[in-house]
Amino acid sequence: MVSGKNSKSARNARNAVVVQRSTPWGLIAGILVVVLFAGAIFGYAFYQSNEKSAATAALAPFTPTETNKDPSAQIQGVQTIPYSAGDHITPDVRVAYTHSPPLGGKHDGFWAACNGVVYPTAVRQENLVHSIEHGAVWIAYNPDQVSGAALDTLKAKVSNQPYMVMAPYPGLDQPISLQSWAHQLKLSDANDPRIDQFIAALKLNRFTYPEVGASCDSLGAGRFDEDNPPAFVPTPPASAVNGTTIVDETSQSTGVQPDATGTPGS
Repeated sequence: MVSGKNSKSARNARNAVVVQRSTPWGLIAGILVVVLFAGAIFGYAFYQSNEKSAATAALAPFTPTETNKDPSAQIQGVQTIPYSAGDHITPDVRVAYTHSPPLGGKHDGFWAACNGVVYPTAVRQENLVHSIEHGAVWIAYNPDQVSGAALDTLKAKVSNQPYMVMAPYPGLDQPISLQSWAHQLKLSDANDPRIDQFIAALKLNRFTYPEVGASCDSLGAGRFDEDNPPAFVPTPPASAVNGTTIVDETSQSTGVQPDATGTPGS
């Protein structure tokens, strides 16, 4: 017969048994992954912020001010040619430009859409000259020399950026040429820091282009159709006679027409 004492001791022994639970390694691993992922995101954001700050600081000397109206003068290789503005031609007239690509002079009365447009095919240069008159920077490139990663690098500087436009320019004597009104820079490397310096110095620089406040928006079919632009035609020699009216870039215009806004010579 089991005594009450022994029965009570047995019950106490059973109650003293400790149930050991397994360690939740899966949960711990999951939490660790989340923490590391969050750390990586914040670290990358911090890195990007620092990179952006460094880039902004590097371009600060090329920001136009009242005391430094044309910072492009600090950029090696920039050529400047003065031009009068607002001298327009009709679409049936061609201009014998002195420079290729042109950086000013007579131009079509309708500008090429230039709010971050990357044209896949070459565009009539007389329209693009009007774009730079409005404060845009026009990036031209030789399609036989620029492709792949270099082309993507240039596109990234233009795509969806206000007052930027880009198009191939067949026969260009350098891989890349940048134009703003009365300014040009030719170079060979899409990663050349002078590209960003040129853009910072001259895009919408109110001291260097004639038509401050003018639009770069698409004009639409019937004037300049962004989706079906007039094709590029090489600059003709001034003496060319082929049934098309040829005018010099700075001589008295033939067929002068109003700007797309309807204001002559604007």
